[in-house]
Amino acid sequence: MRLVTFADAQGVRIGALDDGDAILDVTAAEPNLPREMLALIAAGPAALEALRAALPRAPRAVGARLLAPIPRPPKNIFCVGKNYHEHAKEFAGSGFDASAKEVVPSYPVIFSKPHTAIIAHGEPILAAMDPTGSLDYEGELAVVIGQGGRGIAREAALAHVFGYTILNDVTARHLQRRHSQWLLGKGLDSFAPMGPAILTADRVPDPRALALTTWVNGEQRQAASLADLIFDIPTLIETISAGITLEPGDVIATGTPAGVGIGFDPPRFLRRGDVVRIQVTGIGTLENPVA
Repeated sequence: MRLVTFADAQGVRIGALDDGDAILDVTAAEPNLPREMLALIAAGPAALEALRAALPRAPRAVGARLLAPIPRPPKNIFCVGKNYHEHAKEFAGSGFDASAKEVVPSYPVIFSKPHTAIIAHGEPILAAMDPTGSLDYEGELAVVIGQGGRGIAREAALAHVFGYTILNDVTARHLQRRHSQWLLGKGLDSFAPMGPAILTADRVPDPRALALTTWVNGEQRQAASLADLIFDIPTLIETISAGITLEPGDVIATGTPAGVGIGFDPPRFLRRGDVVRIQVTGIGTLENPVA
């Protein structure tokens, strides 16, 4: 299933996308379902099965507007830097990583984005947030945690995944370099487009089989298999949960492949009027204009 959060005249609630990307109002078919995504995730497998059973009866939500699938996760979004070999090389060669000590990291590079950075499919990335004119895109697969926990073993990690979505790790490159740590370059308002949906984990037996593609103004910039990750999803979950308790609805963005704007000579940064489109197998397409 592809689960969404949407808004209409009746308020905000969860739904699902059909094969034509129409929004289905599952709570209209089953009023006892949770109306918020975090509540659905926390309710566990029984709630997900009840939602699945309600889908054939769910009407289309007319006049609905997609929101980010999880508008406010329990914590900051966990992000992973330099997690594809070719991107690690292009980033090291760009000169924009003031903290770099090695081209390919020996351990996962973890940083975060606040929930105030999250926007939905179709909402604008605000160029004015970056006063340095170095706005960049990073298409990424994001993992949504289902069953939480601390000290999750790598072998058990995928059992803790609720599903997968798409995230654009928008970055102000000059701010990223200026401040050494990455929060101020990557955590600004509108710098975390997310969506359009969460593809439930039962539809993804092997996340390594997923493929990610990014276009800017219709020009393909990124294309990679999730099998190319330096640190795979089980390793990321094990690493983060070793000392931080993961909760239902926590989001982990897994890193971006080569092809970002700083990888070009000269860099090809985003400008007002540009459109970034990111697609991941089975999830759909996340598209945002730059305004």
